[in-house]
Amino acid sequence: MPRLATIVIYPVKSLDGVVVDEARVLPSGALEHDRQFALVDDRGKWVNGKRTPRIHSLRSAIDAAARTIHLAAEGTKRKFHIDADRQALEEWLSNFFGLRVRLEENASNGFPDDTAAPGPTVISTATLAEVATWFGGLVLDDVRGRFRANLEIEGVESFWEDRLYGEEAEAVRFRIGDVLLEGTNPCQRCVVPTRSPQSGERYDDFTVIFEKQRYETLPYWATRSRFDHFYRLAVNTRPVGGSAGVIRVGDEVMIVN
Repeated sequence: MPRLATIVIYPVKSLDGVVVDEARVLPSGALEHDRQFALVDDRGKWVNGKRTPRIHSLRSAIDAAARTIHLAAEGTKRKFHIDADRQALEEWLSNFFGLRVRLEENASNGFPDDTAAPGPTVISTATLAEVATWFGGLVLDDVRGRFRANLEIEGVESFWEDRLYGEEAEAVRFRIGDVLLEGTNPCQRCVVPTRSPQSGERYDDFTVIFEKQRYETLPYWATRSRFDHFYRLAVNTRPVGGSAGVIRVGDEVMIVN
């Protein structure tokens, strides 16, 4: 029986994730506190992993209730109150990145990459384990850190999540606990998975190896027409009819159409 094995939220877009036992799915589809904050430059452009590998060497931890953030990089550690210390926080980040950076917040919708599918990204633990075998020197946790999915499903085979989407105009509905979501498409990946989530060091030929293996292992249940290229992994989702509620580790996951 498919069950929810892991929930990870990423309070600041592109920074470290937080493993939690339960999370609230908001009416927008976003997980509460996931990508609630984003770093932007003075033109409003995101400062993220797609833009700079430097972000991988920045460690972070947020206490959402206390509105505090701990940052560490290059032997320096600082704690800031997100509201009271906002100016000092943004100055610290600007010095780290070498450009003017400010922190933006959206508590209701977050800052998803795919605004048409702003729900949590879904993948099976077995998929991550399989992908780890494609690359010498990588282990499950490293692959998990590279692909940054929100929800991991256990009790299923690798690439089970490819059942959660259909043709372009179709969506596959599934339930986690009492929350109804629908899968929309296999997630197109960016440069981030090619780099170490800790150091930013690039894995040579990562994309070439990945696409070859993904093509060769694509399961029969995957809708092949959704693969204009094979650098896709995990599934993007959105809520059904504003469905909201709390999902918990251990919840049953059931496809309903």
